[in-house]
Amino acid sequence: MERTLVLVKPDGVQRGLIGEVISRLERRGLRMVAAKFMAVSQELAETHYAIHKGKPFYDGLISYITSAPVMAMVWEGPQAVAAVRQTMGATKPVEAAPGTLRHDFALEVGRNLTHASDSVENGAKEVELWFKKSELVEWKREVDRWVFEK
Repeated sequence: MERTLVLVKPDGVQRGLIGEVISRLERRGLRMVAAKFMAVSQELAETHYAIHKGKPFYDGLISYITSAPVMAMVWEGPQAVAAVRQTMGATKPVEAAPGTLRHDFALEVGRNLTHASDSVENGAKEVELWFKKSELVEWKREVDRWVFEK
């Protein structure tokens, strides 16, 4: 069972799209195991985006993600990383497939609503960065046997 970090970034929060993101991931069959509405500290932002340090857009990323609250969540399921990224759509909203969140609600890459881990390895690292182990809830839904094959 994979786990992945999902952030509804400041633009998604400000536009009232938290429920839309949650609804689509739930309908997809994924299971939420953690969530918190939070202000992102400078330190957390810099750690999260460390891979981009030195790039021309780095300072903008940091100031943007710390500009307003985010909804941070952990989702799990078989192939959760790929399923979440497919549900979100391409990073550039104008390249996102119809029916994806970014296609349906975004126009520019700098306001693309969400973040989702890009690999299983990064998913594990990002979940650990954003959440304490005690904040992750282990649970099963009655419907899981109708969604998950194993």
